[in-house]
Amino acid sequence: MMQLAHAVDLETRLLIVDDDPGIRELTAAFLCQHGYVVDTAEDATSMRAALAANDYALVVLDLMMPGEDGLSILRTMDRQTGPAVIFHSVLSEDIDRIVGLEMGADDYVAKPANPRELLARIRSVLRRFATTPVAAGAPERSFLRFARWRLDPVGRQLYDPDGVLINLSDGEFRLLLALVERPRRVLTRDALLDYSRGAHAEHFDRAIDVQMSRLRKKLARPGDDELIRTIRNEGYMFVAEVTTK
Repeated sequence: MMQLAHAVDLETRLLIVDDDPGIRELTAAFLCQHGYVVDTAEDATSMRAALAANDYALVVLDLMMPGEDGLSILRTMDRQTGPAVIFHSVLSEDIDRIVGLEMGADDYVAKPANPRELLARIRSVLRRFATTPVAAGAPERSFLRFARWRLDPVGRQLYDPDGVLINLSDGEFRLLLALVERPRRVLTRDALLDYSRGAHAEHFDRAIDVQMSRLRKKLARPGDDELIRTIRNEGYMFVAEVTTK
């Protein structure tokens, strides 16, 4: 595993995971030149060793590797508290990207990628993940509340009316947050993609539909009204009243 440093903020640390040593080292060198500390790993074993030893803001993860592939690795990662993940893969069909995003990746870049595009994607994802540290003695953070549910936008957690923590993928959480922050408004698929993944994310209507279906199932409770309504030929609307406290 190689570490590069070049006059950087030592808290902004990236991990490049790729079985191709040329791609691995060239990518690391380029990102280092643009202000990051960069480590590299050649497979799942060395990646896990790096994750255990360091705190990373983001992992650029090759999807197709011998042995354990990127999807299998992603399934074992903590998507609530772990680093952001960008898949970097020769598989460039829409369905491959959709599967990667559905599994919880934060972005998907096809190989061969222009290094500047990868850099722009990394910066975009890191901006979405940026949070303001809570000072000691600060008041307890607020929840977004709706129909007896609680959504913690800082802790990235959802609690049902009985106080049970509901497991959401990263994509499901961002989609729900986009809806809850804009209640009783019709949001098109493109708007939801912009709000949940950033204006520069590539648009895949099918990805939103699949995530929406899974999210609805997790929000469904017998006897309760639906929280997300489909507006035919337009998009979706979060119909519950939302309060902050």
